[in-house]
Amino acid sequence: MTKQQLSLEHNYKAPTEKTSEKAPAIILLHGYGSNEDDLFSFAPELPETHHIIALKAPLPLQPYGNAWYNIHFDANDGKFNDVPQAIASRDLIVGCIDEIIEKYQVDANNITLIGFSQGTILSFAIALSYPEKVKNLVGLSGYISEDMLKEGYQNNDFSKLNVYSSHGTVDQVIPVTWAQKTKPFLKNLGIECTYSEFPVGHGVAPQNFFEFKEWLADK
Repeated sequence: MTKQQLSLEHNYKAPTEKTSEKAPAIILLHGYGSNEDDLFSFAPELPETHHIIALKAPLPLQPYGNAWYNIHFDANDGKFNDVPQAIASRDLIVGCIDEIIEKYQVDANNITLIGFSQGTILSFAIALSYPEKVKNLVGLSGYISEDMLKEGYQNNDFSKLNVYSSHGTVDQVIPVTWAQKTKPFLKNLGIECTYSEFPVGHGVAPQNFFEFKEWLADK
């Protein structure tokens, strides 16, 4: 299948192994200051049965890169995330998922989100606000930001949502203590979560990549 037009710029890799008429999809959400090429480097190692789509965040940064929402690094009141922008991006991606399902003939019941850092924060915001849109979530080097979740999210049906979360123990960008809250937060919602830590900074260790690939193969 050829690349289609979506609301967000993206990279696309078609499935090379057909399992059914409508194949599953993996949607990749990059981190702050990056772009759609970053996580797309995973594509050759991801399942051949899936559509692979790496979305580009809508906010351009100077001198390069993009963001899903602005971060105010000098904020003293703890309000360093632009939450209204994050919520706008959350819903923009949800709309994009609907476009992907339609234009790429994707199995709507088999969507996987893989996020890194800010992309992970948005992945959690999407999956917890709209769990009907997401089957599997792989959250790398991120955390759950409750202020980005849709009001009343606690009442959603999470019975089909699977979550893998991982973090570097010496992450200098997002403290590992923030990520350690993920599993208990999800447990309170009745969501099973596989959580792992690796002796790295703000990045994905090779063993981390192999672990989430194995996890995904069982889902």
